[in-house]
Amino acid sequence: MSTERWLAEAIDLATANVATGGGPFGALVVRGDEVIARGVNRVTADTDPTAHAEVVAIRAACQALGDFRLHGCLLVSSCEPCPLCLSASLWARLDQVIYAADRDDAEKAGFADREFYDVLSRPRDTWPLKIDQLRPGTESDPFTAWTTRLDRTDY
Repeated sequence: MSTERWLAEAIDLATANVATGGGPFGALVVRGDEVIARGVNRVTADTDPTAHAEVVAIRAACQALGDFRLHGCLLVSSCEPCPLCLSASLWARLDQVIYAADRDDAEKAGFADREFYDVLSRPRDTWPLKIDQLRPGTESDPFTAWTTRLDRTDY
């Protein structure tokens, strides 16, 4: 199947999701010529701010393949992935991301994608979310436990 066909399917998923009360985002995870998983924005349906279409599709693809790594896979999205979805794509080790609409299109529809990209490029002390580090002296214990465990699954 062609990239244009996958993009058309992602856009159709997004449009259909709006008709059922969801957000205007759809995504596919593709390997070779096979669609492994599909996802639509479920933020309001699931009361889950992380249930973006791309994340839903990535989760479903990992379950379908039985692996948290999606090497050899492509994410096709109706819109440019926000920083959350881009991070999920990086963690999933996807080979490529292809999208249709961009952050400017999302902003025109009232979505804060551009704002979140902009926040990440600024110094933390200017962010709308306060982030503080506290070091109680045991902060490295989980990493020590991890690195000394011989039967761990690295990722």
